[in-house]
Amino acid sequence: MTPSPADPAQDTPPAPAPAPQGFTTELRDALNLRGVLLIVGVLALQLGFVLSYIGAFHAPKPHHIAVAVVAPSQVSGPVVKQLNTLENGPLDARVVATEKQARTLILDRTVDAAILVDPKSTTDTLLVASAGGPAVSSTAQQIAQTIETDRHRQVTITDIRPPAASDGRGMSSFYLVVGWMVGGYLAATILGMAGGARPANLHRTVIRLSSLALYAIVSGLGGAIIVGPLLGALEGHFAELWALGALIVFASAATTVAFQVLWGVIGVGVTILLFVVLGNPSAGGAYPAVLLPPFWRSVGEWLPPGAGTTVVRNTVYFSGNAIAQPLWVLVGYAVLGTAVAVTASALRLRRSQRLAGAQPAGEPVVSRLGTP
Repeated sequence: MTPSPADPAQDTPPAPAPAPQGFTTELRDALNLRGVLLIVGVLALQLGFVLSYIGAFHAPKPHHIAVAVVAPSQVSGPVVKQLNTLENGPLDARVVATEKQARTLILDRTVDAAILVDPKSTTDTLLVASAGGPAVSSTAQQIAQTIETDRHRQVTITDIRPPAASDGRGMSSFYLVVGWMVGGYLAATILGMAGGARPANLHRTVIRLSSLALYAIVSGLGGAIIVGPLLGALEGHFAELWALGALIVFASAATTVAFQVLWGVIGVGVTILLFVVLGNPSAGGAYPAVLLPPFWRSVGEWLPPGAGTTVVRNTVYFSGNAIAQPLWVLVGYAVLGTAVAVTASALRLRRSQRLAGAQPAGEPVVSRLGTP
C-alpha cells in the first residue's frame, strides 16, 4: 500500500517559546507611562474624596441661618440686633409682622426658622421645618435655647413641616438623587467601555445620547416607584419625581459623555471629581449649605447633586417652592452636556475628513478617533 503523503503541518516543528525578558523590561511593559499616570489620577481622586468629605463634615458651623422674628415693635429691634450680632454670625434675622407671614416664609424656603416672642409670657416659640434639613433645625433649636437661657426665658419648638414618618431624618431625597446620579454616569461610562470612550463618529454619539435618554426615563421611573409605592418614603408626587429623576439621570449621563468625547477615559475621572468628590458632600444631604464651610457652601447649588437634592426635597415637602434655580442648573447640565458631546464629535469628524486625504489608501481613518 502506498503511504499517504505526510501532513506538512505535522512536520512543522513547534515555534520556540519566547525567550524570557529581564525584570526591568517586564516591569516597563507591565507599568507603562499611561498606566502609571492613570494610577496617579486614581490616587488623586481617592485623596480628594477623603479631603472633600472630611473637610465638609468635620466641623459643621452655622452661617447666616435665615430667621424671621415676630414680636411687638418695642421688642423686635433689640431681639434682631442680638441675633445678628452673635459671634461668628450664625443667624441672619429679620422682622416680620405676623406668625402667618413667618410660617409662609418658612414654607416657601425664604427663611429656615422663626422666633415668636411673647412679652406677656416667659416662653417664646421657635418654628422650624425639619423636612428642609434636620441639621439646620437642630442647630436653630440649640442657638435659640442658648439665647433664651441668657435672657432667662424658655423656648418651645414647633415643627411645622416634619419629614414623613417613613423618611428618616429627611434623607430620602438626598439618597434618591445620589442613586440617580450614580446610575447616569455609570451607564455612560459602561457604554464608553463597550464602544470606546470617544464614539467613532457623530452618528454614534447621537445614538449613545439617545440610548442614555431612554435609560434616564426608565431609571427615573424606577426611582419614583421605589421611594413612592414600594417604600412610601416620598409619597404623593409620583409623576413629578419620575420627571425629575429622568432629568437628573440624563444630566449626569450627558455630562459624562461630553467629558469622554473631550478627554477620553480621563473624562470619567473628571465626572467623579465633580459629581462625587465635590458634589455629594456639598449637596445638602447630611448638612445643608448653611452649615458647610465656604467652599462647599458656594459650589453645592451649582452641581447636579445639590441642585437635585433641593428640587426633590422642595417638590415633595414645600409645594415646589424655590426650585427654579436648581431646575435650571439640571437643565443646563443636560443641554450643555449634549451640545458639547455633539459639537466635539462633529469637530473630530471634520478633522478626520481633513486627514483622510493624507492617509494611504486602505488605512482606516477611524483608527485615529477611537473604537469604530
